[in-house]
Amino acid sequence: MTDDHFSRSGEWAGSPRSFLIERHTADAMSAAHWHDHVEINLLLDGAMTYLFNGRQERVEAGRLVLFWAAIPHQTILVTPEAPLICVYLPLVDFLALSIDKKARQAIMQGAFVVEPRRRETTPATVSAWVEEWDRGDPVRRQLIADEAKLRVRRLILDHADDRGSSATAAATPVSPAIRHSEVLTDLINRHFSEPLNLVDLGRRANVHPTTANRAFRDVLGISVMEYLTRYRLARAMQRLAETEDSILEIALDCGFGSSSRFYDIFKQRTGTTPRQFRLSLGKP
Repeated sequence: MTDDHFSRSGEWAGSPRSFLIERHTADAMSAAHWHDHVEINLLLDGAMTYLFNGRQERVEAGRLVLFWAAIPHQTILVTPEAPLICVYLPLVDFLALSIDKKARQAIMQGAFVVEPRRRETTPATVSAWVEEWDRGDPVRRQLIADEAKLRVRRLILDHADDRGSSATAAATPVSPAIRHSEVLTDLINRHFSEPLNLVDLGRRANVHPTTANRAFRDVLGISVMEYLTRYRLARAMQRLAETEDSILEIALDCGFGSSSRFYDIFKQRTGTTPRQFRLSLGKP
């Protein structure tokens, strides 16, 4: 799944406050990427598997999926010539939606929301959004954004009502590198607040640090420690958006060690400071 909105490092190169919808031919990504949007995807044909938040998530055609894209993610298995529609909802718009607070927090902490049942109207509706969006009419583009927000609210409600039937299918057998990556990302997701290094993670995963890093680079295109940094940033963004906790408290709880280190990494990776990020979301 490649497009012009991501830099070589996998970061979003466009405006984080812009709504966008577009159609791709899905493919296995050479590296994980991340951005501040909540991403909604609809595969029109075939199937694909994400590596997301320490788990494989298999996606079938015709069902909407939603996740917070600040958590590094990657498609690892895709059927040939699979058409995919991607909707990018800015975080500030997602936070403004009238949805259950626990559901919103779960998404920002790594939930992967899958539409429980196929709706016959969904592919036609979302395909029509793409066609109208491509015409560039500002009024219709705003209408599409409004319709997409309503669709997100319904998706989250349906997922909450039918959580059992939205369980992901059993994972397809994969390579040792992907299995190592799953174990390592899961460890990071559970222990990101602790002081961690490659040796610690390798020991907990029962894999040599060199093997761990090689597997991560082969699958995700980034190092283990780079993933750790990006995941810590994602969780810090969640705290900045969802709580009134102090920036120092967030920095320490998310494993950065000090507020100065947190500020430096946050500014380097996002182009803004933690305080400016919080203010941009309408929070004091």
